[in-house]
Amino acid sequence: MNDKELYQQKKQTQLNEWKTGMNVFKTQSLAARAHSQVELGKHVKLLEGKLEEGKIKLTELVKTTGSGFESAKKSFEVIWESIIVVFDDTTTKFKALY
Repeated sequence: MNDKELYQQKKQTQLNEWKTGMNVFKTQSLAARAHSQVELGKHVKLLEGKLEEGKIKLTELVKTTGSGFESAKKSFEVIWESIIVVFDDTTTKFKALY
C-alpha cells in the first residue's frame, strides 16, 4: 500500500469513527427528547389539573354568598397560588429545553 492509499484509509477510518459517534449523539438526542417530552407532558398534565381545580373553585366562589364568601375566597386563593407556582415551574422547564 502506498502513502496515498494509507493516508486515504486513515482518513476514511477517522470519518467512519466520527460518523459512528455522531449516530450515538443522535440516538442520545432522540432519547433525551423523548425523555423531555415525557417530563414536559407531566408538567402540562399537572398544570391542566391545577387549572381545572381553579376553575371549579372559582365557580364555587362565584356561587357563594354571605358569610361563606370569605372562607371560599381563602380556599380559592390557595389554589390560585399553587396555579402560579405550577405555571412558573412549567414555563421554566419549557424554556430550559427549548
